[in-house]
Amino acid sequence: MIPLSEPSTTAAPPVPQETEVGSVFVSNYPPFSVWSPAELPKVHAALDAPPLPGTPLGLYLHIPFCRKRCKFCYFRVYTGKDSTEIGAYLDALATEVELYAERPAVAGRPLRFVYFGGGTPSYVSVRQLTALVSRVQAALPWTGAQEITFECEPGTLTQSKLAAIRGIGVTRLSLGVESFDDEILRENGRAHVSTEIWRVLPWIRELAFDQLNVDLIAGMVGETWETWRATVEKTLAVAPDSVTIYQMELPYNTLYSQSVLGGSLGRPLPDWATKRAWQDYAFSALEAAGYVLSSAYTMVKPKGSSSSFVYRDSVWHGSDMLGTGVASFSHLSGVHFQNVAEWSEYLAALAARRLPLGRGLAVTAGERLTRELILQLKLGTLRAAYFRDKFGVDVLRGLAPVWRRLEADGMLRVESDAVALTRAGLLQVDRLLPSFYDDRYRNARYT
Repeated sequence: MIPLSEPSTTAAPPVPQETEVGSVFVSNYPPFSVWSPAELPKVHAALDAPPLPGTPLGLYLHIPFCRKRCKFCYFRVYTGKDSTEIGAYLDALATEVELYAERPAVAGRPLRFVYFGGGTPSYVSVRQLTALVSRVQAALPWTGAQEITFECEPGTLTQSKLAAIRGIGVTRLSLGVESFDDEILRENGRAHVSTEIWRVLPWIRELAFDQLNVDLIAGMVGETWETWRATVEKTLAVAPDSVTIYQMELPYNTLYSQSVLGGSLGRPLPDWATKRAWQDYAFSALEAAGYVLSSAYTMVKPKGSSSSFVYRDSVWHGSDMLGTGVASFSHLSGVHFQNVAEWSEYLAALAARRLPLGRGLAVTAGERLTRELILQLKLGTLRAAYFRDKFGVDVLRGLAPVWRRLEADGMLRVESDAVALTRAGLLQVDRLLPSFYDDRYRNARYT
């Protein structure tokens, strides 16, 4: 029997009102802050062993270049790198994939998904992109993959670059719109303006990608009800297959967080109640237009492949994923690991043909269960049968005190063999997830 974390006997933390520095989008468990270089021998042992039977594999390629650094960005990105530096990085990235392809846990395995993330993958030139893809495909072919996702910033796209992106097999194009208001885009440090969004949309449609996703952010500095309603209206006019809406977080390493901590942020940040109201408004407008809920962040048109998100669903159900590139995270055979976070250290390791691993954590079966449980809660519905079949655990009974408390708070409903988040729960799901953490992780810094 896999042990569950002991349910917390303390009351749930108070609901935050202001957008506090340190708030995060939960993407993993246990928290990254408990991963350690001391665990790297276990990472290598996992790479040198056969894979766990029946576990799918995906590939994440981190392209960390941007025209500008957004003031709310907490990713490892670089601005101002020249073509030679970008080429050196992409060469190292291809080498990393080649090194993984030689390890027993990876060799010969088909890829279920590939995800080009950033940064801004569309920042690189067509020549650089096709050269990278040629080497990666030779090492880990993705011809049979169910989904290839590519993140784009509108101002970096040309008609020929979009054609090249489609040509490498991309099925899901994710366009980082964030807002249609130029003043809000400027204030928050975005590189693009609204005219660039409208310019690229006809090209995208002509190329007939299987799915177009549009990203929005509720709660950017300068946003008002008027500007938010206008952004939602324009998003509906675009009619993308998928709309993903994030409430703006403030992890410690953003420019806005530094301003808040230094007392120099000149304009107020929308509070959590306002951000939840804005996301709720957008969800309601999308529902009225025929979209259906896909997760706590995403609404989709319910038609075939254009409503799926293979990367998300695979990772949230425990698939293996190789996260390649500087500071990227991986999950393989029950072991988590992250690459080194410094440019020079990453390039030096791969120049010496060494995997650029920085820290890791071998997780227990109970921790794997908790990780899948908190991530699948973000889908809005949790199926107890899934956890009985995979882990042999009745999560409804084992975590009954937590479910009862969250149900009393109006965050969810416990049904016959499932848990369904209410709209209130969906809109603040990341705040609820630490309720399921083991006590030793509950107050740990996330990163």
